[in-house]
Amino acid sequence: MRSRRFVPSVSLLSAFEAVLRTGSTSAAARDLDLTQSTVSRLLQNLELQLGRPLFERYRQKLIPTEAAIAYGTDIARALDLIQRASMEFTTNPGGGTLSLAILPAFGTRWLAPRLGEFLTDHPGITVNLATRLRRFNFDSESFDAAIHFGTNDWRDAAHLKLFDERLTACISPALAAKRPIESVKDVAGYHLLQLETRPNAWKTWFGAQEADVPQLTGMLFDQFGTMTQAAISGLGVALLPDYLADVEIKEGRLVPILKRSVAGSGAYWLVWPRSRATYPPLNAFREWLEGLLVEVELQRYE
Repeated sequence: MRSRRFVPSVSLLSAFEAVLRTGSTSAAARDLDLTQSTVSRLLQNLELQLGRPLFERYRQKLIPTEAAIAYGTDIARALDLIQRASMEFTTNPGGGTLSLAILPAFGTRWLAPRLGEFLTDHPGITVNLATRLRRFNFDSESFDAAIHFGTNDWRDAAHLKLFDERLTACISPALAAKRPIESVKDVAGYHLLQLETRPNAWKTWFGAQEADVPQLTGMLFDQFGTMTQAAISGLGVALLPDYLADVEIKEGRLVPILKRSVAGSGAYWLVWPRSRATYPPLNAFREWLEGLLVEVELQRYE
């Protein structure tokens, strides 16, 4: 049973969050469409209910305590969750919203072209996508699941393996015509474009070619998209996942070099917090992905 003392009303918490965010009761009053005196009274009532001050009063200024700042972070997250749940219930009572954190290139090139099928099969579900390059704490961000590259080691999360990453080295047709690559030794004369999150990718690729990795000289990127464009512009050789490389090769913007589709050093995963394991939109998405992976695997052998 929850103690009423530690479950303040939303009006008290909203006033506190607004004051903390805006820096004054007058600004908070404008934000909440209330009078300044009402906001001050709500703030005082919250302090009385909690039994300790949230702000220090100094020359008509409110200075939040360190404890209040930490408390406010949790309250803002809780209010966002309440707002999100209410919006979902009001706007989509028959389905729900799936908030998914995606890797930029994976989301654009692999997931997005296939997502229409899921939305057609589940018309009541709304999917919201946001990019994240690195893992995060599900407790601090309001995502139901995420697409993750690496291993099944996301803390306090469940995992569904999508597929292993395979890599193909690609170069622009114009650059390949100017300086043909006939053996692995020819690659050493090029700038080898690198990705921050794949520091050992070229070592893996050269190992698959049964060659030692040369000294790497080339630009460093944080996303596959910009690295792909750099390769198309003739700035060097890009080592790309096959789901990216295949599109560029098919459309003639890049050409592959030497041995294609070598095994990378990780896999793509769908991960989700265990607290969301029974959430219906997530279950529907996970089941759809599992079926899609079977279809993709069967197509490889057709």
